[in-house]
Amino acid sequence: MAKIHPNNPVSVATSSDDDGDRTAAAAAAAAMTVWRKSLLFNCKGFTVYDGTGNLLFRVDNYSSSSSSSGEIVLMDAYGKCLVTIKRKRLSIGEKWLIYSGEEAIKPEFSVKKNMSFHQSKVLARVTTSSSSSNPTDRCRHSYSIEGSYSHNQCTIYDDRRRPVGEVERKEAAAGIALGCDVFRLVVQPELDAPLAMAMVIALEQMYGS
Repeated sequence: MAKIHPNNPVSVATSSDDDGDRTAAAAAAAAMTVWRKSLLFNCKGFTVYDGTGNLLFRVDNYSSSSSSSGEIVLMDAYGKCLVTIKRKRLSIGEKWLIYSGEEAIKPEFSVKKNMSFHQSKVLARVTTSSSSSNPTDRCRHSYSIEGSYSHNQCTIYDDRRRPVGEVERKEAAAGIALGCDVFRLVVQPELDAPLAMAMVIALEQMYGS
């Protein structure tokens, strides 16, 4: 899956030399601003900007209901398809499949909505698809997404319980919240930015209004 690295490094100040490695990793994180709105008239979707305000990703859904079509395309700023997200039909529980590019036949990842009341903080689980086109990725990656999507407060954990991505509330310079339709997506270098955005798109279909 192609990697896209926004131009906004997140720096973390620390006075301890012991935190050097952790600080270096945090400094390489990519922070994006996500807007729940398409740039095209009469379309639903997302518009994603990097730290310098440049267009990074876009999602334009022409149907009145994106979930009804069962297929959503994540594009770069030039309209090239990076990831395709499709709803899996006839599955137990809601599940979305993530494909690399536009013409891939086998999914790379699956995102399944959590239906267990005993794990109420878990929104969804992301696993490498058993039919992944990349044999080296099979059964290698798994993620859990926890928090509250409706409040723009989610954390993506890898299989070692390390936070590799976060959805955060976005505030204006004066400290005023910008509302639920605008939020920050912070992605650590261990997680591809297009994959992280694909997870957000799946969450929108599962928990969005």
